[in-house]
Amino acid sequence: MLTEAEVQRSYRSILKRMESEPEAIDRAEELLDELRPESPLRLRLLQEIEELRKRADSKH
Repeated sequence: MLTEAEVQRSYRSILKRMESEPEAIDRAEELLDELRPESPLRLRLLQEIEELRKRADSKH
């Protein structure tokens, strides 16, 4: 299991490539499975992913 700092660093790295890699959001979400379900970071990043998906859907 990764630490919250490791997950956050990897998450940001994945999302930086979001424009060129459409599957980046899915990979970022999979990464969050490394965190405890009750983790505040996990909950916050899941909300962020939901917003990113909404924006991506509105562009198409």
